[in-house]
Amino acid sequence: MAGGWLAFFATGADQPEIADRGVIDRQYRKHRLRVMLAITLGYGLIYTCRLALGVVKKPIIDAGIFSPTELGLIGSALFYTYAIGKLTNGFLADHANIKRFLAFAFLATALCNLAMGFVTAVWLAVILWGINGWFQSFGAPGGVVAMTAWFSNRERGRAYGIWSTAHSIGEGLTFLVVGATVAAFGWRFGFWGPGMIGVITAIGAYLLLQDRPQTLGLPTVNDWQNDNFGEAAKPKITSVLKLQLSILKMPAIWVLCLASATTYVTRYAINSWGILYLQEIHGYSLTMAGTLLMISTLAGMAGAISFGFISDKLFDARRPPVNLLFAALELVGLGLFFYGPSNLPMMIFAMVLFGMGMTGLVTSLGGLFAVDIAPKRVAGAAMGVIGICSYIGAGIQEQVSGMLIQHGMKMVDGVRHYNFGPAIAFWIGSSVLSMLLALSLWRTRRRD
Repeated sequence: MAGGWLAFFATGADQPEIADRGVIDRQYRKHRLRVMLAITLGYGLIYTCRLALGVVKKPIIDAGIFSPTELGLIGSALFYTYAIGKLTNGFLADHANIKRFLAFAFLATALCNLAMGFVTAVWLAVILWGINGWFQSFGAPGGVVAMTAWFSNRERGRAYGIWSTAHSIGEGLTFLVVGATVAAFGWRFGFWGPGMIGVITAIGAYLLLQDRPQTLGLPTVNDWQNDNFGEAAKPKITSVLKLQLSILKMPAIWVLCLASATTYVTRYAINSWGILYLQEIHGYSLTMAGTLLMISTLAGMAGAISFGFISDKLFDARRPPVNLLFAALELVGLGLFFYGPSNLPMMIFAMVLFGMGMTGLVTSLGGLFAVDIAPKRVAGAAMGVIGICSYIGAGIQEQVSGMLIQHGMKMVDGVRHYNFGPAIAFWIGSSVLSMLLALSLWRTRRRD
């Protein structure tokens, strides 16, 4: 049985290389478009299966089903299993048939969401949401492996920026479409809606995706585009596993892990608790709160794409200067969101700045920078190492935020009141620390 599963996921054998340049060009143009569409739109749609819990928190709390602390525990289960899975599945993705790898994962996470709509027991919700996190962890490393296989070194920043819009696509759909669905039909549809989207996405991904170019008889993308640059010498290690393990000896990777982890604290604090904050502190409806967060995700799409283009074109693929720029945007946006005037135009402006800055940082610190400084052949492993640290940070955030919010919650004359002050200080402090850690990598070099 185990051998059958391994055979199912294993990457296909390399085929004899096609000699006709015209055929090669046509095949590359055809499959590159399909691969980018599948990993961007597919990952974006499946992202709704990860964020549903953040939309249903208030109706679940109001219904007395789960408390903020229990919701923090359920939410952290996804992040912890996602963290472990992103490491192990990142290593696996370097060996896997990406077509089957991603389509299977998309279907499995969809089924977890469909099941969550029936669950009201804490322990069962923790287990099921944790399993969902495990299958969600296939997505990012699988997408990055596909991208690095089909797009060359000097295209990487732009391709990664476009792919990173998947986060914003998923967040926008969750905050607006899923939020409106919950407002109309109740919290259970906050899980059932994404589940149905996920099933359709899995089918589409299987139809669009292809494994690596060599399995179709095509040359590597760098050979096709004559793009074999590298600021550091190519590694001499021939074993993929040894090359993967060599990443763990790179100090810059570990600093990047911490920088990404602290970025993810703030990222998922807003994703997980932002709607509750807007509902309870500013009195917005679920639909309006979701709309405000959706604005940040639309700005995030611009942020992800612009990060890739700015760093590739203006800084010769150097990420640190652009990291500083986007960190400043994010911090200004956070400051305005929590401490600025509370009128709607200012809240929208704050969300635009935060969305652009945060998604640009997630693009770089959450993967692109690691892919730059690690050997290209083990891009999945690099994503996995960064990913486990990032989502441990997100999981810690979920538990700490839940406890801080629960501690600041009081019932007065039958009305629930919240004090978000300590949680906000925790979130902003994490962003400041992330910026400082990223600055310490100013002189870090790329490699092929």
